[in-house]
Amino acid sequence: MIENLQIIEEKLSKILPEKRFIHTQGVRYIAASMAMRYGVALEKAQLAGLLHDCAKYLSDSELLDMCKQRRIFVSETEERAPHLLHAKLGAEFACEKYDVYDQEVLDAIRYHTTGRPNMTDLEKIIFIADYIEPNRRIIKGIEQSRKLAYIDLDKTMFYILENTLDFLSKGMSDGEIDGMTKEAYEFYKQKMKEY
Repeated sequence: MIENLQIIEEKLSKILPEKRFIHTQGVRYIAASMAMRYGVALEKAQLAGLLHDCAKYLSDSELLDMCKQRRIFVSETEERAPHLLHAKLGAEFACEKYDVYDQEVLDAIRYHTTGRPNMTDLEKIIFIADYIEPNRRIIKGIEQSRKLAYIDLDKTMFYILENTLDFLSKGMSDGEIDGMTKEAYEFYKQKMKEY
């Protein structure tokens, strides 16, 4: 498995911009440390961490075109904000270009941007690692997220989703909020009431 990870890392270093590749390495590292903390398969966490942004180098129009060619469902939100499609297309690329067929790994890649209700621990780890990796610029709540990440996955999911929706609702980015992110937030909000 380690040899496979090295081969994938080498391939990614040739297609991803340097900053994105450094981010990818950071996500792999954090995903591995979280996997050890929560008893998740280390190799799967590293693999998903490495490949989570493997389609991120494409332009918006390329993302849309490639998703349509592969008959990947594109929501109205994704039509308006095609950058969100890199996660869905990334899961496809993981199969096509990197021979990854493990459904857990593919789902972790597929939902690392939007989240979803009732995520597996691996999915949560990749979602969280993408948000907290050490090369991320400092954003509201990142320090608290980094602390929570090693204490409780569900609390961390809720905290990150809440901050993300707050950020997006204030028009701090393109303002597009994916329906799946809202569903994930409501799911983890309910879980917090059950604690």
